[in-house]
Amino acid sequence: MKGAIVSIIMGSDSDLPVMRAAADVLKEFDVPFELTIVSAHRTPERLFEFAKKAHERGIQVVIAGAGGAAHLPGMVASLSPLPVIGVPIKSSNSIDGWDSMLSILQMPNGVPVATVAVNAAKNAGILAAQILGSNNADLMQKMLDYKKEMAEGVKEKYEKLEDEGYEDYRK
Repeated sequence: MKGAIVSIIMGSDSDLPVMRAAADVLKEFDVPFELTIVSAHRTPERLFEFAKKAHERGIQVVIAGAGGAAHLPGMVASLSPLPVIGVPIKSSNSIDGWDSMLSILQMPNGVPVATVAVNAAKNAGILAAQILGSNNADLMQKMLDYKKEMAEGVKEKYEKLEDEGYEDYRK
């Protein structure tokens, strides 16, 4: 997508149900993004081309989801100067997502990958918006509004709980 500043990539279309949550968050914050498949193992040339040139295309943050061996986020981070957020995915060939999480978390010094919880693409989208918001006043305000709305939603819930006679729920 022309004008995208975040790239959401995944190793397979089977990851799309999870990774769609990152796209939904970025839409909510009006952050232009692209979404595509880049397989570390099945399309290594595409991976190298993508990772080495993403910053030249105006991409500022990469969100990379991967299951199983989960090499995609780390390989992108090894080849790109951009911040990479890894999303471990509980896939059909993974061990409850733990293998994916450990593959993404255990990067060597010098090749960092920010990592969210298993299947937590929504958090990856939020983190990308926060990174971008550090240099964008409009996006920063949207993030502040989002956090305020989230807190107000929790407040409504605890006030309702306490108003219904459950004030001792903390005991």
